Amino acid sequence: MGFAEEHRRWLDYHLKQRKGERLDRLKRGHGHGEQMFAERVWWPIFGHFDHLHPEYEVSDWRGRPYFVDFVWNPGRVKFAIEVKGYGPHVQNSDRTKYRQELNREICLQIGGYRVVAVPYDDLETTPGLTISLLRSLFMPYLTVSEEEKAHYSRLEREILQIALRTGGGIRPADLVQELQIHPRTAVKRLRSLCDKGKFQPIMVNGSSRVNRYEYIHSIADSHIW
Repeated sequence: MGFAEEHRRWLDYHLKQRKGERLDRLKRGHGHGEQMFAERVWWPIFGHFDHLHPEYEVSDWRGRPYFVDFVWNPGRVKFAIEVKGYGPHVQNSDRTKYRQELNREICLQIGGYRVVAVPYDDLETTPGLTISLLRSLFMPYLTVSEEEKAHYSRLEREILQIALRTGGGIRPADLVQELQIHPRTAVKRLRSLCDKGKFQPIMVNGSSRVNRYEYIHSIADSHIW
């Protein structure tokens, strides 16, 4: 699935899990900036929303509920991600709010979160910079075990390497030429990778014939080999 479908499925899942203020906050809080981060930064890095929680409720230093834009909790570490605009943090009339925000960040770190502030303006103008920085930040926490590596054959790992290098769609003919394999083998391995969630078939307009296979980006793939 593409971003729009996967984002809708992910958001619907979290909406169904909530009620009361937590539900209302998700409906109100996941706005333009958060959706732009999801589409322009998170999706190009991961290609999925596993372990990412929108409008995640935590407690501040007073014990009051506070909602973080995103929390990513893959198991080894917890990241609290906030999309921040420029205006609210430089106006003197908001000094109290600004102090409270800094105190909340300290509380998040006390609670074991690594706090990441993402500039809203960069999402509009230079999302590539944010992608580059977050890839470097997240990479140490995305190592793949030997058991996970064994889930892929040698040929499948080579196909994933090609997909990472080209960053786009792959045709069986491309693999035949580059890897010197039989066309049926290329199709079989691509279908296997579709079943494992690494590719999705792209049909020719108006037919059921597959034209190419689109790679589903995942930062963890660079560790598979």
